Amino acid sequence: MMQPVELSFASPRKLPKAKDLRGNVAVLDIAFASEAGGKSFETVTLPFIEALGSRLRAWVDHHDSLHHARYVEDARFVLSTKAEHGACPEMITPEVVARAGRIDTLVCHVDFDGLASGAKWLRGGEEPYPGCDADARAIDTRIGTPGPIAQRIDRALRARPRDHALFGLIVRHLATGLTDASLWQPIDAAGAELAPLEAESRRLAKSFERVEPGIVIVDATSRRGPYDKTLLLLVGQERASVSAVIDGDNVTFAAAFDSGINFLEKFGISGGMPTVVSIHRSKLGSALEALGVKPAEASRFA
Repeated sequence: MMQPVELSFASPRKLPKAKDLRGNVAVLDIAFASEAGGKSFETVTLPFIEALGSRLRAWVDHHDSLHHARYVEDARFVLSTKAEHGACPEMITPEVVARAGRIDTLVCHVDFDGLASGAKWLRGGEEPYPGCDADARAIDTRIGTPGPIAQRIDRALRARPRDHALFGLIVRHLATGLTDASLWQPIDAAGAELAPLEAESRRLAKSFERVEPGIVIVDATSRRGPYDKTLLLLVGQERASVSAVIDGDNVTFAAAFDSGINFLEKFGISGGMPTVVSIHRSKLGSALEALGVKPAEASRFA
């Protein structure tokens, strides 16, 4: 039987206020904040943990962080690296759910990985459908091909990355085992909105510029409309081992999950995803040099 639980949706850099969360709380697929996004563990994550106090009953996450070491003796924290667990749902086991006890609020990340984790928690650690864990891993690592259920949901989320009503609908649909076919209508309607974003991404991809050793860069700041950054980065990775997208004051670097590249180490960042990281544009020159680009070439983009 599903627990009566409230849902809250968050990102590592933008957590809800602890006082706004009801009762006992479990946090799923939310990375510890790092300085890469202009925030830090000390200014975002730690105050949230301390404000929740004993109401924090579980924190399950699979992103790298040097700060995981602080909680190795705290059973509430089930933490791994991305290499150990490519996606979070596989970490949501019946034992983890049972150990946490009664949970009144779930705080979930807003991608397929995070929402599937929330749904699996509501089901007591049981997959929403056979193969959901594998689908989450395929989507989060971009290795392999996710099944049709996950593809439909992933497209909807990429089209509406800030639609909290959609997030809630998806969690509930997954948590009830996809039994209400009518809930696919709003999900598919959202997914249909991705097509023009994909078209703009492919147009932007024509402007990728290659620099050595093996990096392609494109500036999407002056785009014609919304675009799908995930697709744009993936197109770049078809052309070089590292792709980078400049968008206003931010730059996102991406490499294949199995590339062996670790941006966290190369850029001196305390945590996040080793193969996908966003930094402030002011750090672009030094980041390119850290990847082996000659200073004169790096300065052109900085």
